[in-house]
Amino acid sequence: MIKDYVLFLHGVNVRESKKNEARQIYGYADDLFNLIKTLVYQKDLGRNCIKVPLYWGDVNQDALAKQLSTLQASSQWQKLWFQDFRQTQLLQFVGDAALYISRLIGSLAAEKLQRQAFERLADSKGGDRLHLVTHSWGTVILFDLLFANRWDNPDILGHDSVQAIRDKIYGIGKHPEKGIRLASIHTMGSPIALFSLITISGKNANNESTHDISPGLEKLLQRVVAGDRKLPWLNFIHPGDPIAWPLETIMTKLINGSEKYVQLEDVITRGSGVWELIAQTPPLRQTFLALVNGGNAHGSYWQNKDVARRIASNILSV
Repeated sequence: MIKDYVLFLHGVNVRESKKNEARQIYGYADDLFNLIKTLVYQKDLGRNCIKVPLYWGDVNQDALAKQLSTLQASSQWQKLWFQDFRQTQLLQFVGDAALYISRLIGSLAAEKLQRQAFERLADSKGGDRLHLVTHSWGTVILFDLLFANRWDNPDILGHDSVQAIRDKIYGIGKHPEKGIRLASIHTMGSPIALFSLITISGKNANNESTHDISPGLEKLLQRVVAGDRKLPWLNFIHPGDPIAWPLETIMTKLINGSEKYVQLEDVITRGSGVWELIAQTPPLRQTFLALVNGGNAHGSYWQNKDVARRIASNILSV
Protein backbone atom coordinates (compact mmCIF):
# COMPACT_ATOMS: atom_id res chain seq x y z
CA MET A 1 0.00 0.00 0.00
CA ILE A 2 1.26 3.46 -0.92
CA LYS A 3 1.84 5.57 2.18
CA ASP A 4 1.39 9.31 2.69
CA TYR A 5 4.06 10.55 5.09
CA VAL A 6 3.11 13.87 6.71
CA LEU A 7 6.32 15.47 7.97
CA PHE A 8 6.01 18.23 10.56
CA LEU A 9 8.70 20.66 11.67
CA HIS A 10 7.97 23.15 14.44
CA GLY A 11 9.31 26.66 14.90
CA VAL A 12 11.00 28.45 17.78
CA ASN A 13 10.01 28.33 21.43
CA VAL A 14 8.53 24.82 21.21
CA ARG A 15 9.46 22.51 24.07
CA GLU A 16 8.31 18.97 24.75
CA SER A 17 8.31 17.58 28.28
CA LYS A 18 11.52 16.00 29.53
CA LYS A 19 9.71 12.67 29.53
CA ASN A 20 8.70 13.02 25.88
CA GLU A 21 12.20 14.14 24.92
CA ALA A 22 13.75 11.13 26.64
CA ARG A 23 11.30 8.75 24.95
CA GLN A 24 11.53 10.64 21.64
CA ILE A 25 7.75 10.95 21.54
CA TYR A 26 6.84 14.35 20.16
CA GLY A 27 3.24 15.50 20.49
CA TYR A 28 3.31 19.10 19.28
CA ALA A 29 1.65 18.16 15.96
CA ASP A 30 -0.87 15.63 17.33
CA ASP A 31 -3.94 17.88 17.18
CA LEU A 32 -3.39 18.92 13.58
CA PHE A 33 -2.39 15.47 12.37
CA ASN A 34 -5.43 13.83 13.97
CA LEU A 35 -7.69 16.36 12.26
CA ILE A 36 -5.97 15.74 8.91
CA LYS A 37 -6.07 11.96 9.26
CA THR A 38 -9.76 11.95 10.19
CA LEU A 39 -10.65 14.07 7.17
CA VAL A 40 -8.57 11.93 4.80
CA TYR A 41 -10.04 8.66 6.07
CA GLN A 42 -13.57 10.03 5.80
CA LYS A 43 -12.99 10.38 2.06
CA ASP A 44 -10.71 7.41 1.40
CA LEU A 45 -10.28 4.51 3.83
CA GLY A 46 -7.65 3.07 1.53
CA ARG A 47 -5.18 5.80 2.45
CA ASN A 48 -2.37 5.23 4.94
CA CYS A 49 -1.28 8.50 6.57
CA ILE A 50 1.84 8.35 8.73
CA LYS A 51 2.88 11.13 11.10
CA VAL A 52 6.54 12.20 11.00
CA PRO A 53 7.09 14.87 13.70
CA LEU A 54 10.66 16.17 13.73
CA TYR A 55 11.87 17.93 16.87
CA TRP A 56 14.85 20.18 17.55
CA GLY A 57 13.61 22.15 20.57
CA ASP A 58 16.16 20.71 23.00
CA VAL A 59 19.26 21.28 20.87
CA ASN A 60 20.11 24.71 22.23
CA GLN A 61 18.72 24.54 25.77
CA ASP A 62 22.16 24.56 27.40
CA ALA A 63 23.26 27.61 25.42
CA LEU A 64 20.07 29.50 26.29
CA ALA A 65 20.33 28.56 29.97
CA LYS A 66 23.90 29.87 30.14
CA GLN A 67 22.91 33.08 28.38
CA LEU A 68 20.01 33.64 30.77
CA SER A 69 22.25 33.04 33.77
CA THR A 70 24.71 35.62 32.45
CA LEU A 71 21.94 38.16 31.88
CA GLN A 72 20.45 37.61 35.33
CA ALA A 73 23.86 38.26 36.89
CA SER A 74 23.64 41.88 35.74
CA SER A 75 23.29 44.40 38.55
CA GLN A 76 20.36 45.93 36.64
CA TRP A 77 18.41 42.74 35.90
CA GLN A 78 15.97 43.13 38.79
CA LYS A 79 15.04 46.61 37.56
CA LEU A 80 13.90 45.41 34.13
CA TRP A 81 10.23 45.11 33.30
CA PHE A 82 8.58 42.01 31.79
CA GLN A 83 11.15 39.64 33.30
CA ASP A 84 8.99 36.57 32.86
CA PHE A 85 8.26 37.49 29.24
CA ARG A 86 11.94 38.16 28.59
CA GLN A 87 13.19 34.83 29.91
CA THR A 88 10.36 32.47 28.93
CA GLN A 89 9.22 33.96 25.62
CA LEU A 90 11.53 36.52 24.06
CA LEU A 91 14.84 34.82 24.86
CA GLN A 92 13.66 31.44 23.62
CA PHE A 93 12.01 32.91 20.53
CA VAL A 94 14.93 35.05 19.40
CA GLY A 95 17.54 32.71 20.85
CA ASP A 96 16.28 29.66 18.97
CA ALA A 97 16.43 31.52 15.66
CA ALA A 98 19.82 33.13 16.28
CA LEU A 99 21.46 29.95 17.53
CA TYR A 100 20.26 27.88 14.57
CA ILE A 101 22.02 30.23 12.16
CA SER A 102 25.28 29.58 14.04
CA ARG A 103 27.37 26.78 12.55
CA LEU A 104 27.59 24.72 15.76
CA ILE A 105 23.93 24.71 16.79
CA GLY A 106 22.82 24.46 13.18
CA SER A 107 24.94 21.34 12.73
CA LEU A 108 23.60 19.81 15.96
CA ALA A 109 20.04 20.44 14.76
CA ALA A 110 20.88 18.90 11.39
CA GLU A 111 22.28 15.77 13.02
CA LYS A 112 19.26 15.39 15.30
CA LEU A 113 16.74 15.92 12.51
CA GLN A 114 18.61 13.52 10.23
CA ARG A 115 18.44 10.74 12.82
CA GLN A 116 14.73 11.30 13.37
CA ALA A 117 13.92 11.49 9.66
CA PHE A 118 15.80 8.29 8.88
CA GLU A 119 14.08 6.43 11.72
CA ARG A 120 10.58 7.56 10.75
CA LEU A 121 11.05 7.22 6.99
CA ALA A 122 12.94 3.93 7.19
CA ASP A 123 10.08 1.94 5.64
CA SER A 124 9.33 4.38 2.83
CA LYS A 125 9.30 3.04 -0.72
CA GLY A 126 9.71 4.71 -4.08
CA GLY A 127 5.97 5.04 -4.67
CA ASP A 128 5.25 6.69 -1.31
CA ARG A 129 4.50 10.39 -0.99
CA LEU A 130 5.89 13.08 1.30
CA HIS A 131 3.81 16.05 2.50
CA LEU A 132 5.64 18.85 4.32
CA VAL A 133 3.94 20.86 7.09
CA THR A 134 6.18 23.48 8.65
CA HIS A 135 5.49 26.19 11.19
CA SER A 136 7.25 29.50 11.75
CA TRP A 137 11.05 29.19 11.88
CA GLY A 138 10.68 25.49 11.09
CA THR A 139 10.06 26.53 7.48
CA VAL A 140 13.38 28.36 7.38
CA ILE A 141 15.20 25.41 8.97
CA LEU A 142 13.79 22.80 6.61
CA PHE A 143 14.40 24.87 3.49
CA ASP A 144 17.88 25.71 4.73
CA LEU A 145 18.70 22.02 5.24
CA LEU A 146 17.26 20.97 1.91
CA PHE A 147 18.47 23.75 -0.36
CA ALA A 148 20.99 26.23 1.12
CA ASN A 149 24.52 25.97 -0.24
CA ARG A 150 26.09 26.83 3.13
CA TRP A 151 26.12 23.06 3.78
CA ASP A 152 27.87 22.09 0.55
CA ASN A 153 31.43 22.16 1.92
CA PRO A 154 32.26 18.56 2.97
CA ASP A 155 34.68 19.81 5.64
CA ILE A 156 32.13 21.68 7.75
CA LEU A 157 30.12 20.44 10.72
CA GLY A 158 26.73 19.11 9.70
CA HIS A 159 27.57 18.48 6.04
CA ASP A 160 27.15 14.70 6.23
CA SER A 161 23.81 14.92 8.04
CA VAL A 162 22.43 17.49 5.63
CA GLN A 163 23.60 15.49 2.62
CA ALA A 164 21.96 12.37 4.05
CA ILE A 165 18.66 14.23 4.47
CA ARG A 166 18.82 15.51 0.90
CA ASP A 167 19.61 12.05 -0.45
CA LYS A 168 16.44 10.76 1.22
CA ILE A 169 14.19 13.00 -0.90
CA TYR A 170 13.59 12.57 -4.62
CA GLY A 171 14.85 15.45 -6.73
CA ILE A 172 17.76 16.65 -4.59
CA GLY A 173 20.99 15.23 -3.24
CA LYS A 174 23.67 13.27 -5.04
CA HIS A 175 21.16 10.81 -6.47
CA PRO A 176 18.11 12.93 -7.36
CA GLU A 177 16.41 10.02 -9.12
CA LYS A 178 16.07 8.17 -5.80
CA GLY A 179 14.16 8.84 -2.60
CA ILE A 180 10.62 9.61 -1.50
CA ARG A 181 8.76 12.00 -3.77
CA LEU A 182 7.54 15.35 -2.47
CA ALA A 183 3.78 15.65 -3.07
CA SER A 184 2.76 18.89 -1.32
CA ILE A 185 4.08 21.74 0.82
CA HIS A 186 2.24 23.56 3.62
CA THR A 187 3.78 26.48 5.49
CA MET A 188 2.10 28.03 8.54
CA GLY A 189 2.99 31.38 10.06
CA SER A 190 6.13 31.42 7.95
CA PRO A 191 8.78 34.18 7.89
CA ILE A 192 10.47 32.66 4.83
CA ALA A 193 9.62 35.80 2.84
CA LEU A 194 11.84 37.86 5.16
CA PHE A 195 14.53 35.18 5.28
CA SER A 196 14.75 35.44 1.49
CA LEU A 197 16.34 38.89 1.98
CA ILE A 198 19.56 37.03 2.77
CA THR A 199 19.70 35.94 -0.86
CA ILE A 200 19.79 39.60 -1.84
CA SER A 201 22.21 41.03 0.72
CA GLY A 202 24.30 38.05 1.84
CA LYS A 203 26.66 37.63 -1.10
CA ASN A 204 30.18 36.25 -0.76
CA ALA A 205 33.29 36.85 -2.90
CA ASN A 206 31.89 34.57 -5.61
CA ASN A 207 28.65 36.58 -5.74
CA GLU A 208 26.81 33.72 -4.01
CA SER A 209 24.65 33.72 -0.92
CA THR A 210 25.52 31.00 1.57
CA HIS A 211 21.88 30.87 2.68
CA ASP A 212 20.34 31.10 -0.80
CA ILE A 213 17.66 28.43 -1.23
CA SER A 214 16.65 29.43 -4.76
CA PRO A 215 18.87 27.15 -6.93
CA GLY A 216 18.18 24.01 -4.91
CA LEU A 217 14.46 24.69 -4.66
CA GLU A 218 14.22 25.36 -8.38
CA LYS A 219 15.93 22.06 -9.22
CA LEU A 220 13.59 20.17 -6.91
CA LEU A 221 10.48 21.76 -8.40
CA GLN A 222 11.64 21.02 -11.93
CA ARG A 223 12.19 17.36 -11.10
CA VAL A 224 9.07 16.61 -9.07
CA VAL A 225 6.60 18.25 -11.43
CA ALA A 226 5.20 15.76 -13.92
CA GLY A 227 3.23 16.79 -17.00
CA ASP A 228 0.76 19.58 -16.36
CA ARG A 229 0.52 18.90 -12.63
CA LYS A 230 2.08 21.55 -10.42
CA LEU A 231 3.30 21.02 -6.87
CA PRO A 232 0.59 22.30 -4.49
CA TRP A 233 1.87 24.74 -1.87
CA LEU A 234 -0.41 26.35 0.69
CA ASN A 235 0.96 29.21 2.79
CA PHE A 236 -1.33 29.75 5.78
CA ILE A 237 -1.44 33.27 7.24
CA HIS A 238 -3.40 34.39 10.26
CA PRO A 239 -3.90 38.15 9.70
CA GLY A 240 -2.95 38.83 13.33
CA ASP A 241 0.23 36.74 13.22
CA PRO A 242 3.19 39.16 12.97
CA ILE A 243 5.54 36.34 11.92
CA ALA A 244 3.43 35.23 8.93
CA TRP A 245 4.04 36.82 5.54
CA PRO A 246 2.66 36.28 2.01
CA LEU A 247 4.66 34.20 -0.45
CA GLU A 248 2.81 34.42 -3.76
CA THR A 249 4.70 37.46 -5.02
CA ILE A 250 7.99 36.54 -3.31
CA MET A 251 8.24 33.16 -5.04
CA THR A 252 8.41 34.70 -8.50
CA LYS A 253 11.44 36.69 -7.35
CA LEU A 254 13.12 33.68 -5.76
CA ILE A 255 12.59 31.46 -8.80
CA ASN A 256 12.07 32.75 -12.31
CA GLY A 257 9.12 30.99 -13.90
CA SER A 258 8.04 29.40 -10.61
CA GLU A 259 4.44 29.44 -11.82
CA LYS A 260 5.36 26.59 -14.19
CA TYR A 261 6.24 24.29 -11.30
CA VAL A 262 4.27 25.25 -8.22
CA GLN A 263 0.66 26.17 -7.46
CA LEU A 264 1.25 28.53 -4.55
CA GLU A 265 -1.66 30.01 -2.63
CA ASP A 266 -1.63 32.34 0.37
CA VAL A 267 -4.51 31.25 2.61
CA ILE A 268 -5.94 33.53 5.31
CA THR A 269 -6.97 31.71 8.49
CA ARG A 270 -8.86 32.71 11.63
CA GLY A 271 -8.51 31.81 15.28
CA SER A 272 -10.93 31.82 18.18
CA GLY A 273 -11.38 33.30 21.64
CA VAL A 274 -12.18 36.66 23.16
CA TRP A 275 -8.94 38.37 22.15
CA GLU A 276 -9.44 37.18 18.59
CA LEU A 277 -12.84 38.88 18.48
CA ILE A 278 -11.44 42.07 19.96
CA ALA A 279 -8.29 42.17 17.83
CA GLN A 280 -10.10 41.72 14.52
CA THR A 281 -12.33 44.76 15.09
CA PRO A 282 -11.51 47.16 12.20
CA PRO A 283 -10.48 50.14 14.38
CA LEU A 284 -8.12 47.95 16.44
CA ARG A 285 -6.58 45.44 14.06
CA GLN A 286 -4.04 47.92 12.68
CA THR A 287 -2.99 49.13 16.13
CA PHE A 288 -0.49 47.93 18.71
CA LEU A 289 -3.35 46.49 20.77
CA ALA A 290 -3.89 43.78 18.16
CA LEU A 291 -0.36 42.51 18.88
CA VAL A 292 -1.62 41.28 22.25
CA ASN A 293 -3.24 38.47 20.29
CA GLY A 294 -0.15 37.92 18.13
CA GLY A 295 1.15 34.96 20.11
CA ASN A 296 -2.20 33.19 20.07
CA ALA A 297 -2.54 33.89 16.36
CA HIS A 298 0.92 32.48 15.66
CA GLY A 299 0.12 29.21 17.41
CA SER A 300 -3.46 28.87 16.19
CA TYR A 301 -2.68 26.82 13.07
CA TRP A 302 -2.08 23.61 15.04
CA GLN A 303 -5.75 23.36 16.06
CA ASN A 304 -7.33 25.01 13.03
CA LYS A 305 -9.91 22.82 11.27
CA ASP A 306 -9.75 24.85 8.06
CA VAL A 307 -5.98 24.36 7.90
CA ALA A 308 -6.48 20.62 8.40
CA ARG A 309 -9.18 20.55 5.73
CA ARG A 310 -6.98 22.20 3.11
CA ILE A 311 -4.01 19.95 3.90
CA ALA A 312 -6.22 16.85 3.77
CA SER A 313 -7.55 18.00 0.40
CA ASN A 314 -4.00 18.26 -0.95
CA ILE A 315 -3.16 14.78 0.32
CA LEU A 316 -6.26 13.35 -1.34
CA SER A 317 -5.50 15.10 -4.62
CA VAL A 318 -2.38 13.03 -5.35
